[in-house]
Amino acid sequence: MFGKKLTVVAVGVLGLSLLTACGNAADSTGGAGSIVLGFSQVGAESGWRTANTKSIQESAKSAGIELKFSDAQQKQENQITAIRSFIQQKVKVIAFSPVVESGWDTVLKEAKTANIPVILTDRSVDSSDKSLYKTFLGSDFVAEGKKAGEWLVKETASASGDVNVVELQGSTGSAPANDRKKGFADAIASASKIKVVASQTGEFTRAKGKEVMEAFLKSQSKIDVLYAHNDDMALGAIEAIEAAGKKPGTDIKIVSVDAVKDGMTALADGKINYIVECNPLLGPQLMDLVKKVSAGQEVPARIETQETEFDQAKAKAALPQRQY
Repeated sequence: MFGKKLTVVAVGVLGLSLLTACGNAADSTGGAGSIVLGFSQVGAESGWRTANTKSIQESAKSAGIELKFSDAQQKQENQITAIRSFIQQKVKVIAFSPVVESGWDTVLKEAKTANIPVILTDRSVDSSDKSLYKTFLGSDFVAEGKKAGEWLVKETASASGDVNVVELQGSTGSAPANDRKKGFADAIASASKIKVVASQTGEFTRAKGKEVMEAFLKSQSKIDVLYAHNDDMALGAIEAIEAAGKKPGTDIKIVSVDAVKDGMTALADGKINYIVECNPLLGPQLMDLVKKVSAGQEVPARIETQETEFDQAKAKAALPQRQY
């Protein structure tokens, strides 16, 4: 799951690392006819993100695009600094997966003034000025949350009494956390017996998911279901559930989002009950868009990735060929 080692180039006053995944050009103009893409990644908080990064790096190399890669380490200020560095280097295209939804207009206006097109990947931004970016490539997070909620409504249709749910949210302020929460809430709204009794961020990480689940188990006298905004938090929660002497998937049912290999393995083993897919392999589509916007071509303002859902049987069937 881990990509090739990258060459580190120190840039910026914050000492951010811009990593060149392919090409050895001394400047940002690249060789004759080459495209230089500046990409700012959220971080490396999960198996999903690692797979997403690898897909982007490998796809850039295959497409002959020079990639300048920056890891924001979950900090918006690092991402803004990286984008400004890309502008200074006069890259051909900028793409990034925003840490949070708001607070991007200023730096995006700087990119627009420099005539550098911007592509949003995986996550969108909350801006009224849609001219600040060319397109958004990614999943429908509201739909993902809705699918999780719809599964739970069907799963608990015959339950007598209240169904108590605890929710592990993604990073506060991020598009997937906001939207997966909304989609789930919308889906269960008509099922009065389903009650979200506790909801807290697990920051999309396994360690934080375990920590917050431990707190839920202590504070809540009855937990029937865990809804996790990603597999890594669900996997951390499984550790906490088992440590508390309970059986994940049986004593506490678990529905999650992502479908990374570790999550799918837990699903196949019966420790997770249902997973809604969020495909991280956006690299090929992104490079196609980079070439088009670099050439001045028009592209759709919104491009959705195709995804599905998995129960235990489907997970077992899919695992041998799973790429991430």
